[in-house]
Amino acid sequence: MAKQARTASVEGPTLRRPIVLIGLMGAGKSSVGQRLAERLGVPFADSDAEIERAAAMSIAEIFERYGEPHFRDGERRVIARLLQEPPMVLATGGGAFMNPETRALIAQGATSVWLKAGLDLLVSRTAGRTHRPLLNRGNPRETLARLIRDRYPVYAEAAVTVESEAGFTHDEMASRIIAALEAHGAFLPAPRDE
Repeated sequence: MAKQARTASVEGPTLRRPIVLIGLMGAGKSSVGQRLAERLGVPFADSDAEIERAAAMSIAEIFERYGEPHFRDGERRVIARLLQEPPMVLATGGGAFMNPETRALIAQGATSVWLKAGLDLLVSRTAGRTHRPLLNRGNPRETLARLIRDRYPVYAEAAVTVESEAGFTHDEMASRIIAALEAHGAFLPAPRDE
């Protein structure tokens, strides 16, 4: 179940559809996504947290015990369920958008936003974190470079792209995303005063 965001102090624009944040680990999907949800006055959900809750085990345990294909199937089902709820901000795992079925679900039922980050930023943000199964084997920098090479052409199919850069606060990143969403037409028109 999505976590309800605190009510924004100023009523923000109304989303037409859910916002789904995509990108590699370390791009800021969860941290910026929570701030974005607060600013928009909508719930926030993290698909990885929802999967862990449903499976009663960590992502790393699911990967180890059942393998990535099993995890991706569960991920697709969880995202499909969350997209049936009222508009929210949904942060997804780095591989979610790579699954063609999941990508089609997102395209059909949400506005996808790619938080695009460079290799150096991703390496610095993920250094020393052991809860990321794909980085627990081999050289993390090489793994992230390979993921950028493999995934960025697919991530480019997102409806909106926002650069995730060092030095920006979560609030500043949320403002950049809101501006990009406005330009994309992701909000309902504001009601006119009669």
